[in-house]
Parts: sequence; structure tokens; C-alpha cells
Amino acid sequence: MNTEYRYKLDNSSKKFICPECNKKRFVRFIDAEKDEYLPEEFGRCDRENKCGYHLDPYKSGYSKMIWEQEQGFETKVEVKKPIFRAKPQQQKEITFIPINELKNTLRDYEKNIFIQNLLHKIAFPFKAKEIERIIELYRLGTYAKNGAVCFPFIDLNQNVRAVQEKIFDATNHTDKTKKYHTSWLHSRLKYSQYKNKPLPNWLQAYLNNDTKVSCLFGEHLLTKYPQNPVALVEAPKTAIYGTLYFGFPEQATNFIWLSTFNLSSFSFEKCKVLKGRDVYLFPDASENGTAFKDWSSRATEIESKLSGTNFIVSDLLEKYATDVDKKQGNDLADYLIKQDWRKYRPQPEPEEIEIPTSEKSENNEAKNKPFFSENEVEVLGSNKNKKNNDDKIRNRIRECRNRIRQYEIQVCELTNEIKALEKKFKQNAECCKVEWFRPKWYGKQYQNKLNEIQYWTS
Repeated sequence: MNTEYRYKLDNSSKKFICPECNKKRFVRFIDAEKDEYLPEEFGRCDRENKCGYHLDPYKSGYSKMIWEQEQGFETKVEVKKPIFRAKPQQQKEITFIPINELKNTLRDYEKNIFIQNLLHKIAFPFKAKEIERIIELYRLGTYAKNGAVCFPFIDLNQNVRAVQEKIFDATNHTDKTKKYHTSWLHSRLKYSQYKNKPLPNWLQAYLNNDTKVSCLFGEHLLTKYPQNPVALVEAPKTAIYGTLYFGFPEQATNFIWLSTFNLSSFSFEKCKVLKGRDVYLFPDASENGTAFKDWSSRATEIESKLSGTNFIVSDLLEKYATDVDKKQGNDLADYLIKQDWRKYRPQPEPEEIEIPTSEKSENNEAKNKPFFSENEVEVLGSNKNKKNNDDKIRNRIRECRNRIRQYEIQVCELTNEIKALEKKFKQNAECCKVEWFRPKWYGKQYQNKLNEIQYWTS
């Protein structure tokens, strides 16, 4: 008895695109008699747990239809739909990076190339206190051995999902002369610190995570600032620049600047945390506007799934980026860094200088009295009673001079008081060490000890 099947799965290593999951894991059925493949929908996906697509020519009625047609019958059998046998999959528990591993990076900022560039080497350096705030806000760290900056991806629940380590050059662009210019904390630990050694339990479990970068960079800020609009960019560096230029999120109208990690990481899963927000997207410049089109398409799809969420895709770079910039894939940070950040901050209103008032009521009255009253103005414009007018003018001038002398005396007193305080400050500063005031991460040192102490204590 011949038990050989005419239709069977191809036993070669060749794989095709699965019609269901679009992964290249599909094995097609082959007709052994004719030595040719069956129509492309017949086959089985190797991803049995995650897809489970399986269309069998025998169970679907295709083999019966072919046999009857070969016997001369004009029959047409409706082919049954494929069978899906995907096994129910339990949600895999995510392993996070221990907080102590993150804390180990929160130091050595004087060796951090990215941070030191922001302080000293870019065209418009930032104030040290601004950099201190940005470090604390995003919990930026350092890998001192190569000067890399650490960008931690921390989720809403303060869990550390991933830590990117990036080496920058003097212009704060990725230093591609370095072999490992972009790495990850878990990779460094595996191949460097624990090379040829047993891996800690958390790292073994973490390496089995399906996705490492599974949240937005800066996501942890959403809980702290629930009302702010969101600006979403591709790279963590651009999010840092956006905050430094356009302001910190303490003000509810300012953006929370977040990063997806890269172009393809803009997804529904990551954006679920943005529900109910106004989200402004700033994709990188790209040839033929591919990045802008891609994010625009995805934004429309994601917005339809997140009620109360508005996605606005900025076409700023599409309009103004040159062809060279688009070819290089420049982002918002590449343009901001050439500008003076002070121009992007709201300028404070000039404070009115309040002139000290005299304790004597007479002086108070003189201060509140205008230099020339309406009657005096009329007198000045008239030729009548010229002699009387001259006397009044002389008396008025005399009053003004007396008020000016009083103010000069007060200014002298205040000046002497300031000089006395400065002298006392200098005496006390001479007895202090600069290290008591200067943060450890601040790399540059002043030439003058007094100036530096004055800066850090102001």
C-alpha cells in the first residue's frame, strides 16, 4: 500500500513570507508529482507560538478539487480558511536593571565628554546650574573609562528598562571613530565586567527579555508633570537639547521632551503612556521626507487607538532643511546647537529700581510731588508775571537739588555697606576651600579662587 502523500511540506531550508505575520518563517506545501509549489497561501508558519498559521491542502479541500479536475469533472470546491493553532502564550515577566547599576553611573561627570562639551566647548555654553538640573531631571550618567554619557530609559513606575552608553566628539556628535561608540550597559557588563565569569541572576534574566528598549526616554517625567504637553523626538540627545533650549517642565506650559530611541521605535506600545496628552512630533530630516511620512502615518494610526490624544507632526525640518542636511539625517539638535539658547527663553521683565524713601514726612511728600505741577507748566508757558514766575522756578529747582543730595547720601551709605560686606566675604572666603562649594562633576576650574566661591554661593 502506497502511503506517500502527493502534497507535503517542503523539507528544504527555504523559507517564505508568512501571509499572516509577514515574517520570513513560512514553509510552503509542494506537489511531489509535479515538483512545484502549491499556491502561496498553502503552508505552515514556524512561529507556532506567536502566529500559528497553517493551511493544509487536504483539510481545506484543495486536494479533492485537484483530483476531481484531473478525472475530468468540472468541479470547484471552496477552499476552507487556514487553521490557526497558536498556543495561548503567557505574558512574559520583564526583568529590569537594578537601581544600583544606574546609581553606579551617576558620577565622574568631569570625564563625561557630552556634559563637558555643554559646559565649555559648544558655541554657546550653558550655565553649570542648568546642566546640573538636566542631569538630575533625566538621571544622566557616565561611563568614565571611555567618557560616554549614559541615557537611562526609565518607565512610569521608575523601573530602569535600558541604559544606552554613547561616546560623543568635541562637537557633541556621535564619535564614529570609536569602535564601540554606541553601546548598552547590559552588553558592557556581559562582555567586559563579567567576561569569562558567571553572570548575576538579574543579568541572565534581563538578556532573555524580548525587547530591551521597551519605554520612552524620559517617560518617568510623565508622572511628575501630568499636565504638560509632550515633544517627541528620535534621539535622547535631542530631548536633552530641547529641554535646555525651550525650558524645563516645572512650568506647565513647557514641553516634556521625550525620545523614542530611533525612527522605527515610534509605536503604539510605547505611546500608550501618552494617552490624553497633546504630543508634538519632531522627526529627523530625511531624503524624500521618508521619516516625516512614516511618523505621520503612524501618528494617525496611534491617535485612532488613544482617545483624547492629539498628535501633531512638525514639518519644520521638511520645509527648511537643505538637501545635504536631509541626506545626513540631521535632527532638531543639529540646528539648535548653532543658536544662542538665551534667545529661546522668555526674557524677564526689567525690575523697577525702588528709590529708598526718607523717614521724614517732608521728604516723602517731596518725593511724591512731581517736579513741575500743571499750574507751573502753565506759568512756564506764559509771559505774564515774569518776575514771580522766575522766583517760583528758582524755589522749585532748589527743592529738586535738595532731593538729589538726599539720594546721593543714601547711595553713599549703601555703597559703604556693600563694600563692608564684600570685605567680610573675602576674609571668610580665604579661610574656605573651593572644593566645599564646587560640585564634583564640574570639570573646569576658575583661575581666581574668590570668583569661583562667589559663583557657587550666589
